[in-house]
Amino acid sequence: MSDLPKSIHIYEQGPREGFQFEKGAIPTERKIELVDALSDTGLNHIQVCSFVPAKNVPGWADAEEVANRFNRKPGVRYEALSLNAKGLERIIANGRFEVTGNISLTASEKFLLRNQKRTLKENYDAQHQMIDIYKEHGVPVERGSIMAAFGCNFEGDIPIERVLDMCKQIFDLAAEHGLNIKNLSLADTMAWATPLSLKRVVGAVRDKYPDQELSLHLHDTRGMALALAYAGLEMGVATYDACVAGLGGCPFAAHKGAAGNICTEDLVFMCDEMGIETGVDLEKLADAARLAEEIVGHDLPGQVMRGGTLKSLREKARLAA
Repeated sequence: MSDLPKSIHIYEQGPREGFQFEKGAIPTERKIELVDALSDTGLNHIQVCSFVPAKNVPGWADAEEVANRFNRKPGVRYEALSLNAKGLERIIANGRFEVTGNISLTASEKFLLRNQKRTLKENYDAQHQMIDIYKEHGVPVERGSIMAAFGCNFEGDIPIERVLDMCKQIFDLAAEHGLNIKNLSLADTMAWATPLSLKRVVGAVRDKYPDQELSLHLHDTRGMALALAYAGLEMGVATYDACVAGLGGCPFAAHKGAAGNICTEDLVFMCDEMGIETGVDLEKLADAARLAEEIVGHDLPGQVMRGGTLKSLREKARLAA
């Protein structure tokens, strides 16, 4: 077990994840409103939207309009998602995002076929094209990611050996192009991880690549996300994808229940109480979570936005003493 990190980095993905997953149409103005609210919370890394075909993800048919109209705040890094060369070209052409290259592989071929209509080999080969585009535009390639790293609704448990092989493929690709991967993301895309299995996978990757910075992408379908983050903290992982109010989920995972991502404000609350710095104003973030719930028009799974923080209760107790 590693020492707990003194601080963590949160990559907020609520707008992109949430609005791709909602069944009903969300007005463009309200999407922009949420992005702007999140920009005022102290979060310094926000994924705004997704540049993907509207026929596949209709919730982001207005990606360009949102991208052109949200208010950029100094000190905040804004990014967008793409899954192929065409989407990447759209993001670069838009000019309002910080672009960092990502070598993205998937541990489940059945999921990959549903998600991107590619085989494992086709996806591996496609990474060369993406890297060439990154290089052409001077985009640094510093991140690798493995989707479905802990299990798959269509293939079952993913062997650790396959995850390690995917890591090797990422580093081999990087070496072939003269790149240096600084962060490796392990994604529990379909919510198969438990604290024990997460520690086993993270531990195996750490043993193989002891100097590699790791990040986690966690879903809360079975109520495990916060426990998984705690397990990750115990393993020394200091970078987490998260979604305000627990927005989001994967539209290709065939889940029947709630499939949102780990809730940002709940993660921040836990870290605050553990003395782990996040740089986030929790009260403002809870306000943004309530705004997200208002925008989508139904209950979201975040807890702190309803239960509140302990700050006011501690102050009340102090005054009563």
